[in-house]
Amino acid sequence: MFTRHVSERLSRYCDGDLAPADTVVVEAHLAKCRRCRGELEEIRFAARLVRQLAVVPAPAAVWHGIDGALDETPAARWQVPVVKWACAAVLLLAAIGAATYWWSGAEAAWEVATNGTNRRLAAGQWVETGPDVRARISVGEIGTVDVEPSSRVRLGESGSSGYRLALARGTISAQIVAPPRLFIVDTPVGSVVDLGCAYTMTVDDDGRGVLRMTEGWTALEWKGRESLVPAGAMCRTRPGSGPGMPYFEDATDTLKAAADAFDTGELSAIDIILRDARVRDTLTLWHLLSRVAPGQRARVYDRILELVPPPPNVSREAVLALDADALGRLREELAWHW
Repeated sequence: MFTRHVSERLSRYCDGDLAPADTVVVEAHLAKCRRCRGELEEIRFAARLVRQLAVVPAPAAVWHGIDGALDETPAARWQVPVVKWACAAVLLLAAIGAATYWWSGAEAAWEVATNGTNRRLAAGQWVETGPDVRARISVGEIGTVDVEPSSRVRLGESGSSGYRLALARGTISAQIVAPPRLFIVDTPVGSVVDLGCAYTMTVDDDGRGVLRMTEGWTALEWKGRESLVPAGAMCRTRPGSGPGMPYFEDATDTLKAAADAFDTGELSAIDIILRDARVRDTLTLWHLLSRVAPGQRARVYDRILELVPPPPNVSREAVLALDADALGRLREELAWHW
């Protein structure tokens, strides 16, 4: 069946400029069209990047050239379009220069503010806060990290290749607007990989951690294991096992307790997770798929199908075999309910 995509209306939809009736049409189409949903996410991501660019004035010589062209005789006025194109080219180069400056982070050193005092620290140095002290770390031009009292953070690399911190203990709150994987926080039991987000990460003295997402997404990674955590969800990390299964903070208490219990080896917790799962809790079920024994996998997948129909190009056999492509397409479909 022919499907008319809504690509030409996505920019106005993103800006809130569509008429109510057109908005309804676009949203109905987005609900069933993965291609247009992907285009919408690209538009939103580009908009976030543009908001980070500084306004760069054109050089004075450009304006002098325009004035001179406008003062010429009519016979020479044909040259004005050439000047206009030159102006546009210079402005484009200035914008590119501004973007390059932004991506480079401008400076390699870290800026740290503590009790109203700003310092510049190098990679390898530590930011330590006492019981009544807070600090703010500037992550180049892409965001900030607030360090709560009684915390210890090691500064890592910074610049165009990325930004990296290590949280040894305590709590940090990060606000980042950047392409995926440009900002990473290492902890004793995994790395928090930014996918454009805001979050709080706490690590206790035993190395256990809790990640709470407020905006966007992150990935918790440890020795080949990964947990994807969207806004409104949380995930625990434990020494020896890395990231656990994420779940939404508004899930039932019994589901959250069961997810934590499963991560510590209580296999009977699967029954409670399946019983209590809502549509939104397919986040937890999707992660559970690859963590249960093969004999339990069909039960988890069947519960997902009861809550959300799968996309047409995902086969049951591929999902149960943990085919990476099939799991990725299934996740993309489920994520619209997360």
